[in-house]
Amino acid sequence: MADIVNLDTTQLFALAAAMGWASGLRLYAVVFLTGLAGSLGWVTLPSGLQVLQNPLVLGASGIMLAVEFFADKIPGLDSIWDAVHTFIRVPAGMALAAGVFGGDSATWAVIAALMGGALAATSHTAKATTRAAANTSPEPFSNIALSLAGDAAVPGMLWLSWTHPLVFFGALAIALVAMAVTIVVLFRFLCGLVRRFGGGPSAAGDVAQITH
Repeated sequence: MADIVNLDTTQLFALAAAMGWASGLRLYAVVFLTGLAGSLGWVTLPSGLQVLQNPLVLGASGIMLAVEFFADKIPGLDSIWDAVHTFIRVPAGMALAAGVFGGDSATWAVIAALMGGALAATSHTAKATTRAAANTSPEPFSNIALSLAGDAAVPGMLWLSWTHPLVFFGALAIALVAMAVTIVVLFRFLCGLVRRFGGGPSAAGDVAQITH
C-alpha cells in the first residue's frame, strides 16, 4: 500500500465511508470536490482516485454538479432525478469507496466497495423518500431547504473524513440512525397516501364505517 502511506487505516475507511455515503446524496459533488481537492494539492489522493483529478473528469462532473444543483431544488423534478439515479449512485458509491484502496489490496477494496454501496443505498433511499414526502406539500421552500442541507452535508462530511476521521464516524452513526428512522416513518406516510387516494384497504374501510 505504498501510494497511501500518508493515510492510516482509520482515515482510509473514513474516506471510503464518506465517499459511499455522500454518493447517495450528491454523487457529482463527491467526484468534483474530491478531484478538485487533489488537483489543487489540498490532499494527496490514493492512486485509485487520482483519475478524478483528470481535467475531463473534472469538467464533466462539474457540469453534472451544476445540473443536479438546480434539478434538486425543483419539486417533482427532484424525485424524477432521484429515481433515475437509483441505478447510478449505488454502484458509483461502491466504485469510489473501493478506489480509496486502489489496487494495493483487493480484499480491503472489496470490503470498502460493499460498505460504500450499502451506505450509498441508505443515504439515497432516505433522500428519495424525504423528497417524495416533501413533494406532497404545495410550497417549494421545504424542497429548497432540504436540498441546501444536502449541499452542505456532503462537503462537510468529506472534510471530516480527511481531517477528523473519528469525529466523522460519530457523525455518520448519528446520520445513519436518523436516516433509518426517516425511511421507516416517511415510507409509512407515503404508503398511507397511496392507499387513501388509490382507494386501497384503508379508504375502503373508511367508506364502510361511514355507510354503517
